[in-house]
Amino acid sequence: MGGTTAAYAAAVFDMDGLLLDSERPVRDAWMQVAADAGVALTPAAYLDLIGRNHRDSTLRLRAIFGDDALLADARRRVERLLAERFGERPFDVKPGARRLLQALRDARIPRAVASSTHRAEIERRLARADLLDFFQAVCGGDEVTHGKPAPDIYLLAVTRLGVAAPTTLAFEDSGHGALAAIAAGLGVVVVPDLKPPEPAWQSRSVAVLDSLEAAAAYSAAWFGIEVAG
Repeated sequence: MGGTTAAYAAAVFDMDGLLLDSERPVRDAWMQVAADAGVALTPAAYLDLIGRNHRDSTLRLRAIFGDDALLADARRRVERLLAERFGERPFDVKPGARRLLQALRDARIPRAVASSTHRAEIERRLARADLLDFFQAVCGGDEVTHGKPAPDIYLLAVTRLGVAAPTTLAFEDSGHGALAAIAAGLGVVVVPDLKPPEPAWQSRSVAVLDSLEAAAAYSAAWFGIEVAG
């Protein structure tokens, strides 16, 4: 396949809710722990956490839980719940993700992950799901000063890949992530997971898809490649 007319020459992916079906189990664990503790963590308040890094989400959770010790205990309980439910089993890979990554790798298109999750946890989750080797760079929320929707993590990703932001296409599931990619100068494709499309970023996105499986229809225009069925 010739890539001379392709719009983009590199790709950067979010992880949770985009590559891995992890947002739902993590949300369910937090909602259960909060309810058990008598803390009013509403679905809307939780949705506002999605896409934010550890520091920013902690500030918001602290305001909800009202006590550092209570929040710390809640985190431990969430981790225990997830360990009980998943153990060493990986989160499910989202439909279409592996095929798209394989096609990009076969075409030698540079690929990175830019997630608000800590880098060590990103690598652990991706390795468990047999996705880590698809990426030449991994960027975590603990490696930047400002989390999404600030552009920092996407600027770090393109720097590590050695590519230009305008020639790079980001794949995101959340509004915070979409706005971060846009602010960094990347194109962005959004595949909404828990949060529905929002006007603030929908009109500024290259596309809004139902799943990564739908990316196959656009892969020739975006990257000059075909994604195997």
